[in-house]
Amino acid sequence: MALYSDKHGIFRVNHPEREGDLMQFTRVLKTLDIAPIHANTPQAKGRVERANQTLQDRLVKELRLAGISDIDAANAFLPSFIKAYNARFAAAPQNATDAHRPVLHDALELDLIFSLQSHRKLSKNLTLQYKNREYQLTGQGKGYRLRGAQITVCEAFDGNVTLLHQGKALPYRILNEGEPPIPVDDEKSIHATVEQAKTIQLHRRTYKPAPDHPWRRSATSSPSATL
Repeated sequence: MALYSDKHGIFRVNHPEREGDLMQFTRVLKTLDIAPIHANTPQAKGRVERANQTLQDRLVKELRLAGISDIDAANAFLPSFIKAYNARFAAAPQNATDAHRPVLHDALELDLIFSLQSHRKLSKNLTLQYKNREYQLTGQGKGYRLRGAQITVCEAFDGNVTLLHQGKALPYRILNEGEPPIPVDDEKSIHATVEQAKTIQLHRRTYKPAPDHPWRRSATSSPSATL
């Protein structure tokens, strides 16, 4: 499948520190195996811009004529507008063969593909920052294996956030402002804690109980044993 469009704006990241990164639109195209055909000539760019100008100009006027001023009503109006627009401006193709391919992704995967995606690196406590919020993974068991892992943050248009690692959704909790994350112990920290406890025990003075200490009493001499 191919998509014609101007290559500037939605296909490139115009930032020197993020050179090589994909824009959200380009990422979606690559995931769905859609090849964009860029408008590299003035003539092609003119066709794209004229089509965009026609849509923007006519759509705004049609919305005003219909008395629509909110997004929900505009979305409900779009099917009838597209039908009328295509009836007037659409041209029959030279080849009527349908070149559309079946969608290979289920509804949940499509929701993730069409979400806004960012990449974050997990800290030692399995936390990451995203839009002034701190997220911590939960229920990971030996979660230290994910320390420093690259996590994909998927934000749906309704604001719902999904954390992915190697295509698998991870459970998380959102930390309140100022709330410290739960520390995650790994093998090194556990060994260090054991060694520290052993060192303290070795330097602790030997405790010798008194002769009448309950520990020195035999089981036969205890009051409960004679009952």
